[in-house]
Order: sequence, then C-alpha cells, then structure tokens
Amino acid sequence: MAALCGRTASWSLSRFRSGFSRAALGSGCRQAFSTSVDRATLQPQNATERASSPWTLKAAVCLQRLPVISADCSPIEQRFRHMMQQMELEKSMLSDHELRLLEDAERMKRKQVGDYDSDEEDERGDQEIILAQDLEDSWEQKLKSFQPAPRVRADVDKDMTSMERCLAHSLVLLAEQQVGAEKLWLLPQAQWQEGETLRQTAERALTSLPAAGFKATFLGNAPCGVYKYKLPKAVRTESCVGTKVFFFKAVLSDRGPPAAPNSSFLWLKKSELQRYLKPAYMMKIDRFFLDL
Repeated sequence: MAALCGRTASWSLSRFRSGFSRAALGSGCRQAFSTSVDRATLQPQNATERASSPWTLKAAVCLQRLPVISADCSPIEQRFRHMMQQMELEKSMLSDHELRLLEDAERMKRKQVGDYDSDEEDERGDQEIILAQDLEDSWEQKLKSFQPAPRVRADVDKDMTSMERCLAHSLVLLAEQQVGAEKLWLLPQAQWQEGETLRQTAERALTSLPAAGFKATFLGNAPCGVYKYKLPKAVRTESCVGTKVFFFKAVLSDRGPPAAPNSSFLWLKKSELQRYLKPAYMMKIDRFFLDL
C-alpha cells in the first residue's frame, strides 16, 4: 500500500513538472513572438517619424580668414619682450661681428701707441681693409632708407567686402541671404538634401555663393554648434515647426580673385558681428568663433 502511494505521488509530481515547463515554454514563445511582432510594427513607424520630422535641417559654414601679420603687442607684452631681450643680451656669448669689433679696436689702439706690426696688413695684400664699424654705418644707412609696409591701411580697412582688411585679426565671412520675406546677414548656409551629409551641405553652401571662388579647408566632419528657431505661429504647421542650423568651421586656404565692390559679402572681425547679426544667432557663434 505504501509502495502504491509512493508511485502515485511520484507520478503526480512528474506530471505537474511537465505541465509547468510547457506552460512556461508556451508563455515564453508567445512573449517572444509578440515582442518580435511589436518590433516589426514599430520599425516602420519610427522610420516614418524620422522621415516626417517637423524640423528643417540646414548646414552653415563659419569660413575664417586667419591673421596675416602679428598683432600689436600690449604694454605688458612690450615690457616683457624688452626684459627678455635684455636678459639674452647679458647672458649670450659674443658674436663674430662683436669679436671683429674688439679686434679692430685693439688694432687701432696699437696703431696710436706705435706698437703696430705692418706685416698684418701685408698678409692682406692689396685687399681694402673694411672695419666692422664701417659696416655698421653702412647698415644704418640702409635701415634708414627702408620703408616697411603699413600695418594699418585706412582705405582698405574700411572696405568690409575686402578680405585684405585688418590683417592682424581673424575675419569671418557673412553672406546676405533671403530668409522668408526679409534679407539677413548670416553665415553661408544651405538646406540639407536627401543622400548627403551635413558637411557636404556646408560645402555646397560655400560653393554656391555667386562669384565667390573661395577654397577652404574644413576642420572635421562634426558640427561645432547648432542654432534652432521656430517659425511664427501664423505660418507654423505640424509638418514644419522650425529650422535647425548646424555650423561647421573652415579656414580660408586660397583667397581667389577679389570680390566686386557691390558683392553681398562681408569680412568682419568678431567685434563687428553684433552690428549685423541678431542677438540669439550671435550668441551661438560667439561660442566657437575665436579671435586669434
């Protein structure tokens, strides 16, 4: 009797275990199947959402002309430079020219006291003896006749369409572009098209400028900033809420031909941008445009 009860209990336990495993397996299969179906259903929806984004994408290029000449030194920089020159003069060894000056002075001193050997001049033959002091005098005369190019050119610096202005400062290019019903001064920008990267859009924005001919070197493939703005409520729709502008940095590598006087370009210093750009737009540019 005890053996019969043991067999019945073991048979019931094994039956309960097999039923539990089937239930778990069935629920797991149903859950995995439902998850795969949900993913398959959500993927087209996500693709549709990405394709129908309410934001218009644009790319702009911050084309920078680097300084051509060194900037003027501040008063503290001038004092520091004078101190370093004085230290170098005091601690440096004599140059060949300074040694020659000492030799000439010693020879002239011996001539004056009568302790001079004429064989020193015989070794030179008929070659004319030129003292180091005579060389310095001739160098001084050449220095006085030398006129360096002016650092500040009033006629060119006032022409904001010329990239030859303000040679000691960094300049950035602004282009006059149509935005809605008004014309604004902005960094050259273009709308993103299907199948191209944002950097390619920025390159197209630069090459599409009329009669520009600029050649630039882009600094990386990632944008350095973004500016987002919404359209007025009167023209805003569900499919078009606003615009996102991604900025890319580039350095002018070839200046090309000079621009026409009436061209819609401006080359401005950082301190001059506030006169032409809106405050919100200027705040974004101020973060990555460095006046080196």
